[in-house]
Amino acid sequence: MPSGTQVKYGAAAHPRKRRFSRSDLTGFLFCSPLIAGVLAFAIYPMLAALILSFQQTAGTTLLGKWVGFANYGYVLKDSVFWKSLYNTFYMGILSVILGIAASFILASLINNVKWTRAKNVFKGIYFLPNVISAVATTLLFSFLFAPNKEGLINFLLGFAGLSPVGWFTDPHYSRFSIVLMSLWGALGYNTIIFIAGLQSVPRELYEAAEVDGAGGLRQWRYITIPYLRPIFVFMIVMGAIHAMKRFTDVWLIGGTAGNPSGTLMSSVLYIYRNAFVASQMGIATAASYLLFVVILALTVLLLRLNRQKDGFD
Repeated sequence: MPSGTQVKYGAAAHPRKRRFSRSDLTGFLFCSPLIAGVLAFAIYPMLAALILSFQQTAGTTLLGKWVGFANYGYVLKDSVFWKSLYNTFYMGILSVILGIAASFILASLINNVKWTRAKNVFKGIYFLPNVISAVATTLLFSFLFAPNKEGLINFLLGFAGLSPVGWFTDPHYSRFSIVLMSLWGALGYNTIIFIAGLQSVPRELYEAAEVDGAGGLRQWRYITIPYLRPIFVFMIVMGAIHAMKRFTDVWLIGGTAGNPSGTLMSSVLYIYRNAFVASQMGIATAASYLLFVVILALTVLLLRLNRQKDGFD
């Protein structure tokens, strides 16, 4: 083989390393504000909180005595933390299950409306609560669920001969009342997502099912629900993450103590109370990272369960 050919193959086997061009540098220059923002407002706070979780601090100072894993041990032994985690899971599971079920049924009903203008009207009506702030929603439901007969719900119960219910003041009803309030606020967003998914289902599948004699419920069960499975997974994962970060509504209703009787003490409220009420930033950041591990593990578990189901299918 000629030597010139060997040199040609050798050059092809070992290509030159690509150097940054001027256009690459220009691209990095345009991305630099975003990169700087992520580093300053995301990466640095996470690293600072991680370091702070190993320190014993007084007040909101970022400098304290190094105590190792003592803060994590304190949080794991604190019964209030485990109660807050239980409350968070309790309200979160109910919110996700009821929210997804109600929004999917509602989206199916709206999607079957023949008149397009009426369909758009229903979309706007049910999406309206989503644009209302959580504070306004909480204040609205505090009047609706007032513990005496001045509350609208208890006023209507009085007509039925029932005694007033302490929706937000009775430990037996407080968490479920929070779930109902969050369900009303998130129903519109979930419904719009499901409507978009329903409109993507091929019409040919329904027509073939009608030829085979399948009714509406069987089409809904064997065509619509399996076809929208990725959307269900997305809604469950995002709903679970959002539920684990519950704070505004329980803080406005139950205060920093999570009243009544600590039933509204969520995990984020526990972190807030330790950070800004007890001025124990080290304990608060340790609890934050423990909550991060819980959310990460929950998300991975849900995604793995979905992959296993794909393998069975």
